[in-house]
Amino acid sequence: MIKRLQRKFVVIAAVCLLIVEFAIIGGINGVNIYQTNKNADELLNIIIENDGRFPEFDPKGMKHDKPQDNSDSASPPESKKPDKHRGFNEETKYQTRYFVVYTDSNGEITKVDTGHVAAVSSSQAIEYGKSVLDSGKTSGTSGNYRYKTGDTDKGKIIVFMDCRSDRATKNRFLLVSCAIGAAGYILVCLLIIIFSKRAIRPVVESFEKQKRFITDAGHEIKTPLAIISANTEVLEMVSEPNQWTVSIKNQITRLNGLLKELLSLAKMEEEKPALTMADFNISDAVYDAASPFTTLAETKGKNLTIDVANGLSYNGDEGAIRQLVSILTENAVKYADEGGEIIVKLFTSHNGKETDLEVSNTCKEPPQGDLTKLFDRFYRDDSSRSRSKGEKKGGYGIGLSIAQAIVRSHKSKISCRAENGMMIFTAQLK
Repeated sequence: MIKRLQRKFVVIAAVCLLIVEFAIIGGINGVNIYQTNKNADELLNIIIENDGRFPEFDPKGMKHDKPQDNSDSASPPESKKPDKHRGFNEETKYQTRYFVVYTDSNGEITKVDTGHVAAVSSSQAIEYGKSVLDSGKTSGTSGNYRYKTGDTDKGKIIVFMDCRSDRATKNRFLLVSCAIGAAGYILVCLLIIIFSKRAIRPVVESFEKQKRFITDAGHEIKTPLAIISANTEVLEMVSEPNQWTVSIKNQITRLNGLLKELLSLAKMEEEKPALTMADFNISDAVYDAASPFTTLAETKGKNLTIDVANGLSYNGDEGAIRQLVSILTENAVKYADEGGEIIVKLFTSHNGKETDLEVSNTCKEPPQGDLTKLFDRFYRDDSSRSRSKGEKKGGYGIGLSIAQAIVRSHKSKISCRAENGMMIFTAQLK
């Protein structure tokens, strides 16, 4: 149990750390990608605003006119300078590789400018332009280029900017951040594993004290019970047995049974329970353990059916498996509806790797809510798991807890479900 608790603590901590790592790495890479794309879009806007050219940088905040075109007597509009606060400088103009496609008002390409890029020819630029015009998009990515469109007096302008360097930077940043995050994750997980024992130490100490208390209390209570039992027998020898002495003896028997099961449960929940693992014929063991309950079921007006596959072998503690079958069968007989059916089945699972023990009983009103609570100590939902009127309830509410401890000690799983008017307990024995 302690190892299971430690593993659960490590797994929960590791999963939480992984979620935080994903959030941090995803966040910083998302911000980096957003900022890179934003800077590229700002550069595209500047080029579009200046009719396909990058303006001169003015460190004093002054504006510069575009070069005059001798073929046009009209003075061109004043160019717009880049905002100094965007992080652009004198070298930005020469570091930015781009080409421009111009169209007329009818959407026909009239001119291209590839003077600021070496990787694209005029014909390729036209193909890029046609692709953007056909798509109808105003911005996006085409191959290695990020593009944006703008309107002019004569038609449209499409600016394509080479983003290979930005893409390589983003990929490199992602790779480095993931590598650092993975290394940090592994390191922290190792520290969690190393210090997990110290973290759960208070819980371990509490559990150990609880086990010692159960064991010590069990042994201490045995003595007064033995004395009470002896005194009761003396009273019956001195005088005739009566309802009071019979009640005392019944309660002594009940307390002895409770102590026996509590001590058995505490023993089963130890880190290394004293189990004798060996190969045995589990088919015979299940049949032998379940068959004595046939008569008990008949006396209660119920029918017990044992359906066991022949010749199945299992490696485990035969005595513990027999106890598991007895607990589940007795529980099914006790809680089955009046005149109901109890079925004990043993078969090989569909994957062929497990031997499944399935004990079911009719139950018109199954328990509501979380059925795993049935395996809790002293938990009994008698209102839901109906019995015939006048039938004594009996039991201590820890039988299923012992069954769960037996299954877990064999590194297997046990579960329960309500299905088609039946309560079904299944132990998947690995």
